[in-house]
Amino acid sequence: MSVITTDPIKRMAEIADKVEHGQRLSLEDGLFLYESDDLLSIGQMANKVNTRLNGNKVYFVQNMSLYFTNVCEEHCAFCHFRRDEGEEGAYTLTPSQMLDYVAEHFNPEIREFHISQGHNPHLPFEYYVDCIRQLKNAYPDVTIKAHTAAEIEFFSRISGLSYRDVLKTLMDAGLSTLPGGGAEILTERYRSKMKVEKASSEEWLDVHRNAHMLGMKTHATMLYGSIETKEERIRHMMLLRELQDETNGFLVFIPNSIQPASKNAGLKRRVPAWDELKTIAISRLMLDNFPHIKAYFINIGTKLTQLSFTFGASDAHGTIVKEKISHAAGALSPEGLTRDELVWLIQGAGRTAVERDTFYNEIKVY
Repeated sequence: MSVITTDPIKRMAEIADKVEHGQRLSLEDGLFLYESDDLLSIGQMANKVNTRLNGNKVYFVQNMSLYFTNVCEEHCAFCHFRRDEGEEGAYTLTPSQMLDYVAEHFNPEIREFHISQGHNPHLPFEYYVDCIRQLKNAYPDVTIKAHTAAEIEFFSRISGLSYRDVLKTLMDAGLSTLPGGGAEILTERYRSKMKVEKASSEEWLDVHRNAHMLGMKTHATMLYGSIETKEERIRHMMLLRELQDETNGFLVFIPNSIQPASKNAGLKRRVPAWDELKTIAISRLMLDNFPHIKAYFINIGTKLTQLSFTFGASDAHGTIVKEKISHAAGALSPEGLTRDELVWLIQGAGRTAVERDTFYNEIKVY
C-alpha cells in the first residue's frame, strides 16, 4: 500500500499537529513517516512524545541472560543460535549446571534473569518448570523473565495444557514476566517466507492476552530489516497497540534490527542506521499507549543507542552479562555492559540515568 501526497510538508505538519494534541496516528500516517526523508522532524516528534511520558530519564536494569538449551525443532531463517540434537555445539543444561553457571557470573546487584532457549522436543514441560523453580529457590529476590510467547505455545503443545494453565504452572514455580521474543513480524506472509513455523501471529498475541488476564505484565518486540514491507511493520505495531488498548499489559516495545549472519534468509548487510533510528521514532509515535520504547544496544550498537534517546527511546536495556542469540547471528556490540558503562552511555547523551527493576520501579537515579 502506497501513500500518495502532493504536499509532503503539509502532510508532515498535519501529523505533527496530531502528535501535539495527543491524537492517534493511522496506518497511512505511519507509512508516510516511513516514506519521508525528513528524519529530523520524525525524531523531534518522537522526542516530544517521549519527553511527555518520561521526561529526561532513560532506564536500565542490572540483569543476566540465561540459555537452558539451544536445541530447537524450529528452523527460523534468521536464527544462528539453534542446533539439532547431536549437532556440534548443541547443549542442554541440567538445573544444577544452570545454577553453577549463575553462581559463577552472579553479582548481588542483579535484579533480573532474562531466559531464552530453543524449543527442545526432547525435554518434557516439567524440565522447564523445574529450572524456573530451582532458580527462584536459589535467588528468591531476582525477578525471572522467561519464555517467549512462542515457547509458551510450544509448552502447551507438548504438555496438553492450555496457555493459561501453562502460564499458571510457571508462575507458581517463580515466573514473573514474559520477554517479547517470537513476535518477529506479526503477519503470516512474513512468517511463511522466513520459515517461522512456531506460534502464529494470533497465537503469539493470545498468549500475551492470557498472561495479561492473569495479572502478568509482559514485553513486546519486532524483528525488522529483512523481507517485511513497511506496511507490515506498521500493522505489527497496530496489532500490539490494539492488544494494549484491551489489556494494558505491555511494559515496553523493543524494535530489534535483524543481524546479517543468517543461514537461509539471504541477508547481505546490516540494517542502515537511518532505518534503525526511524523505526525507533515511528514506534514511539505509533505506540501511544506503550510507556517505553527500548533501544537494544546489542543489535544497534552503543553509539546509535545514545542517539536513539533523542528519537523516542527511554530504555537502554541492561547489563546482560553474556548475550548469545544476536551475537550468534553476527552482532558486533559488546556481549554486555557494566552498570557504570550504562550510566556513562546514558549521561553521555545528556539524559538522566535511572536504574530500575523489571517493572520500571526506580531503584536509583544517577
